Formats: sequence, C-alpha cells, structure tokens
Amino acid sequence: MQNKHNRELVPVAKMLRNNMTKEEKHLWYDYLRTYPVRFSRQKVLGKYIADFYSAEAKMIIELDGSQHYTTEGKAEDKERTDFLEKYGLKIIRISNMDVNRNFEGVCVYIDKMVRQSLSQLR
Repeated sequence: MQNKHNRELVPVAKMLRNNMTKEEKHLWYDYLRTYPVRFSRQKVLGKYIADFYSAEAKMIIELDGSQHYTTEGKAEDKERTDFLEKYGLKIIRISNMDVNRNFEGVCVYIDKMVRQSLSQLR
C-alpha cells in the first residue's frame, strides 16, 4: 500500500484514538475490543485513517456521521473507498444512528461481514 506508514498522519491518528466519538467508543469498548478477530482503532492506511481496521479480515469499518451524507461527503467517501478497495480491502459503512438505535443489529452485521470476508480469503 502506498505510504502505508504515513508519518504525517500518525499524530492525527493518535489524537483521534484519544478523542473517539461516543459511537466509536460504544462499538470499540462494547464489541470490537474483545471480538475474536483483531481490529485496530484509527489505523493509518496510505493517505487515510480508518476508524477500525482488521488485517486478518482485510476489512475496514467506518462509522459515518451526518457530514458523510452531504454531496461533498459522499464524493470524498467514494474516493476513499475506491483507493482502499484497490488494496483488496472491504469497506463497511455504518451510520452513527444505527450504532445508537440498533447496536445489536450492527454487531450481528459486522460479525456476518467478517465471517464472509474470512471465508473468501481461505
């Protein structure tokens, strides 16, 4: 991956890890932190920082707030997704609203997608 260890973004990633949104905290502490497949928080991948990343499942989970649903936000997300998919990564987008209103469903969905990804890799 191009500039996988982008040193310029490392301080930003650390800041984001220390200042996670309430939805990121909820997903991390109440599910992903102890999930059997390892995920990292705020992982630098090229010119982007992924909310949650699993090298084993070749998957990124992005939690999207309202800014992602604007015309500009959708365009930026498409560019980001296209860049990351070139490296064989599966990008899962979940709205903050879903985390808040249907956390159990979000966890079931993530588990299904991780299992599907792992089965395709083996």
